[in-house]
Amino acid sequence: MIEVKLDEGDRLEWALKAFKKKVLKSGILKELRRKRHYVKPSEARQLKSAAARRRARQKPRSSE
Repeated sequence: MIEVKLDEGDRLEWALKAFKKKVLKSGILKELRRKRHYVKPSEARQLKSAAARRRARQKPRSSE
């Protein structure tokens, strides 16, 4: 659970900004978007292998 504690003189804008930053760091929204729709196991494997290919392409090739 994400909490932002406020003192008496704290501003609401600051609290919202701090809350948004904590939500982004925790990855809650990313996980929520990922779980929004069911993905078949075969599609999940294809997505995973495509992501691995993208990472491999972006990785610098120092041995060549």
